[in-house]
Amino acid sequence: MALNFPLIGLQSPKLPSFGSPRISMVSAVRSTTKMADTIKKPLIPPREVHIQVTHSMPPEKVEIFKSLNDWADKNILVHLKQVLRCWQPQDFLPEPSSDGFIEEVNELRERAKELPDDYFVCMVGDMITEEALPTYQTFLNTLDGVRDETGASLTSWAIWTREWAAEENRHGDLLNKYLYLSGRVDMKQIEKTIQYLIGSGMYVRTENNPYLGFIYTSFQERATFISHGNTARLAKVHGDVKLAQICGTIAADEKRHEMAYTKIVEKLFEIDPDGALLAFEDMMRKKILMPAHFMYDGHDENLFEHFSAVAQRIGIYTAKDYADILEHLIKRWKVDSLTGLSEGGRIAQEYVCTLASRIRKLKERAQSRAKQVPEVPFSWIFDRKVRL
Repeated sequence: MALNFPLIGLQSPKLPSFGSPRISMVSAVRSTTKMADTIKKPLIPPREVHIQVTHSMPPEKVEIFKSLNDWADKNILVHLKQVLRCWQPQDFLPEPSSDGFIEEVNELRERAKELPDDYFVCMVGDMITEEALPTYQTFLNTLDGVRDETGASLTSWAIWTREWAAEENRHGDLLNKYLYLSGRVDMKQIEKTIQYLIGSGMYVRTENNPYLGFIYTSFQERATFISHGNTARLAKVHGDVKLAQICGTIAADEKRHEMAYTKIVEKLFEIDPDGALLAFEDMMRKKILMPAHFMYDGHDENLFEHFSAVAQRIGIYTAKDYADILEHLIKRWKVDSLTGLSEGGRIAQEYVCTLASRIRKLKERAQSRAKQVPEVPFSWIFDRKVRL
């Protein structure tokens, strides 16, 4: 999973109504920054969570996913790798049992000295996002019709979720260990941020609906592929070829996972084009929030926005990437050529197919109005300041 670029100026409409969803109101108010690390109450999200819509998918749609179990076995599980064929974090790290371990660590630290602080901010943010994996597996298990009902279910959907999580787990492990050995970051602050993030969860407004959920994961996995690919590119620019290999290897995993999720949505467009298109429109009107949007370190109330701004500035993940992903998915799912749609489907088609150009125009306007950007301290790098 990846990070988010906040698209300022795209207003989110009210949540649409599907059937008779069960609605609950969750309102959370963060205590003061000074009290954040000593508060005795249970952890609460760092942002107010508004009306939550749940179980919005009609029962007949649930049956679609149950009927696709055999299809998923033949078409989705093939995108998983057996453990013996997978890379492991230790393949890229100094061998602790080796006599040359200290020398290898020193070499790693020398290479890390060439990487600028803004790069480390982005790499740490990526790592923290990956380390919140328990939240993402929980998220997939909220989706009606595909969840792992027992924790060890043998349905294709449940097997995918567990094996996907197992593959993703290596990403955070590898980046975490690299950063620890680099000596460039404040690991305790990073560890606190991870705990805050997992404790806060995520709320990306997918409503227990796998139509919405798999559109979200398709977008998200491509965003992660792009962001890790860009961290690999910049690591190479700064002379750390081994770190470039690490980030590129993670990006390749994300690309493979993207292929699986986009294939699921492609199948939905095949059997229920109107339903899939309306779900696509719904998610794009609400905007794709990345899973780390509750990121907090005990100090910075706007940590995720600051992290995203740095990522945008140095080219890790940008508004252009957001628009490119949208256009990629439209092409992948042949959205612009769908016919025989309902009136609502045609409206959704027009909205989705013209959105990328509007995003680019907003980006251009924002750049033309851009003012001198401030520098802010990041606790992850010992409160050194980085320009947003």
